[in-house]
Amino acid sequence: MFQTFDSTAMPEQGPPRLAALRKELTARGLSGFIVPRADVHQGEYVAVRDERLRWLTSFTGSAGFCIALPDVAGVFIDGRYRTQIKGQVDLKVFTPVPWPEVKPGDWLREHLSAGRVGFDPWLHTADEIEKLERALEGSGISAVAVDANPIDLLWTDAPAPHIGKAFVHPEALAGESSGAKRARLAQDLRSAGQKVAVLTLPDSICWLLNIRGDDVPKNPVLHAFALLGDDARLTLYTNPAKLDAEVRAHIGAEVAIRPIETFASDLAGLSGVVRVDKASAPLAVSTILRKAGAEVQWGDDPCRLPKARKNAAEIQASREAHLRDGAAMAEFLCWLDNEAPKGGLTEISVVQALEGFRRATNALHNISFDTISCAGPNGAIMHYRVTEETNRPVRSGELFLVDSGAQYQDGTTDITRTIAIGDPGEEARACYTRVLQGLIAVSRVRFPKGLPGRDIDSLARFPLWLAGQDFDHGTGHGVGSFLSVHEGPQRISRVSEIPLEPGMILSNEPGYYREGAFGIRLENLMVVEDALPLGDNRPQLSFETLTWVPFDRRLVLAAELAPGERTWLNGYHAAVLEKLAPRVTKDTLDWLRAACAPI
Repeated sequence: MFQTFDSTAMPEQGPPRLAALRKELTARGLSGFIVPRADVHQGEYVAVRDERLRWLTSFTGSAGFCIALPDVAGVFIDGRYRTQIKGQVDLKVFTPVPWPEVKPGDWLREHLSAGRVGFDPWLHTADEIEKLERALEGSGISAVAVDANPIDLLWTDAPAPHIGKAFVHPEALAGESSGAKRARLAQDLRSAGQKVAVLTLPDSICWLLNIRGDDVPKNPVLHAFALLGDDARLTLYTNPAKLDAEVRAHIGAEVAIRPIETFASDLAGLSGVVRVDKASAPLAVSTILRKAGAEVQWGDDPCRLPKARKNAAEIQASREAHLRDGAAMAEFLCWLDNEAPKGGLTEISVVQALEGFRRATNALHNISFDTISCAGPNGAIMHYRVTEETNRPVRSGELFLVDSGAQYQDGTTDITRTIAIGDPGEEARACYTRVLQGLIAVSRVRFPKGLPGRDIDSLARFPLWLAGQDFDHGTGHGVGSFLSVHEGPQRISRVSEIPLEPGMILSNEPGYYREGAFGIRLENLMVVEDALPLGDNRPQLSFETLTWVPFDRRLVLAAELAPGERTWLNGYHAAVLEKLAPRVTKDTLDWLRAACAPI
């Protein structure tokens, strides 16, 4: 199994660890310390060795941070985790703080009259610290970079860093050679008058070199830094033991390989104009460069947008990956419909079965994240991770939510379906129908070129808003090509300002969650494309659906669907049946015919 079910949350460890941290801070003359979820690469998904936030607080979510002060320790979490955190941290010593509604600077002003609050400059971006310092101006509170992270000192039994092997990602799937990518980006550097670009995001480096790695669970990336010169030469900083002869031959002589421990000292040797991403590079990078006399010029990671704009080869590969995954999901949903009425299923047994169907494709590299398998009220915990302790039976009369994905060499998948187990009642059907209407609205939209995801986000919420309901997460995130299942900078959310462009793959996943009762989420992946000419022939974009798996017709209130919504749903199901029929077993094909029947 790729997924395990051990519990990593240990709330009882929080109080003594917090006490030890406070003692260490007092010895250093600090009034507080910020403990982020991020690692030195600012990734959402981090290696076990870098889970400092979990070690201190026991909170296991993929976003958030803690500010520990002498009398209060706030754990800042967004809407996805406000139910989850209640069962993971000791609420007697840790206080959940709604973020980003409450800003860290405002919170510090409220809870600290004056003092020095420490932070690790390798774990925070320049943009993040600049905003904090601006918010603290005139307060008597200062943010202070520390030379040594106190968590690393106290975490005496921290695991050793994982040494995963890198491997080649074929050019046939990448659609462009690494040399061509580097030449293209180097031309951009020359045009901007920049001598070097600093790369700190592992997925950017893997994309640029057409390699993949094994350093982060479920994400095929290599922990590395890199310096890209305006001559297209690149220096790669990583553990050399991760690169075998095949990988070294693939990346070629124009890529120098150096131990990752030399990255900081090599930064200190740079001169001229150096491009640094203010929003993703650790603050330590720009600090070192400026001390050395280099001119830091803020600019986006040069790989992020080119990586997000998937080329024709990557899109075609993703289509095939989604058809393969759709067939596995159909086999799974057929199995679930047959087995659930018998009783005996649990959240864990469902996860195990689903992974088995994906393994049966003989193409599964890994799952793309721990499957979110939620029976009944657990569905309201948006990023619920089932453990042996929380494992719940799959019961009749409840909703079952399963959010899962796969890493295939030709693409990364992410799909959510909510299933009726028996009769969950009319209220559940009404909420499900509204969520489905939101997904359909986003799937059908045409929009002017140049619009960001924030201008699409409300379409997914409108049916829920009419009922006084909503959901506390973004509507969609970017997805990589056999890379991170959460990829920036593209997304569909209220705060997204990045214009959507052809080739960007995004999720479409509205939801509705009622704490203590049920959760509903529906998710397809889609790719941005040029819309067919229409009307005044204004340049417009639309979405091509990539995910082909039926929705649960038993949960749809057909009378609530508008004619266009009904037409889209019936057309989608007809396409699901046509595309998956040659790929599934006879029993599943019979199930598909019923599941995809017109409404």
